[in-house]
Amino acid sequence: MEGTIEINGLRLFARHGVYEDERLNGNTFEISVHLKYPIAEAMESDCLEQTLNYAEAVEIIRHEMEKPSQLLEHVVGRIKSALLASYPDIYGGMIHLTKLNPPIPAEMQGVAVKIEW
Repeated sequence: MEGTIEINGLRLFARHGVYEDERLNGNTFEISVHLKYPIAEAMESDCLEQTLNYAEAVEIIRHEMEKPSQLLEHVVGRIKSALLASYPDIYGGMIHLTKLNPPIPAEMQGVAVKIEW
């Protein structure tokens, strides 16, 4: 049986961006991550060891967000790799990373990169 763990709207401060000012001053980012994994054992056992621990997944995401990158594409790639290294049973997912206050003279909710696999 297939299941999905969803981490939605996690807000973190980070220093990603092409411009030096972005890496110096930082910005607020919002990330949502959906991870597909085998859920049947956790449904039967009610045991944390049989599931994908979303608290640990948040810490993996937080750790990768702390490493400055120029491109959001690079950040989501690192997050995906780190999650897959920790949870090899993940067989699909989605990562959506939004920079909420980009240094662009326009009114918007943010700019984002999304990957699905």
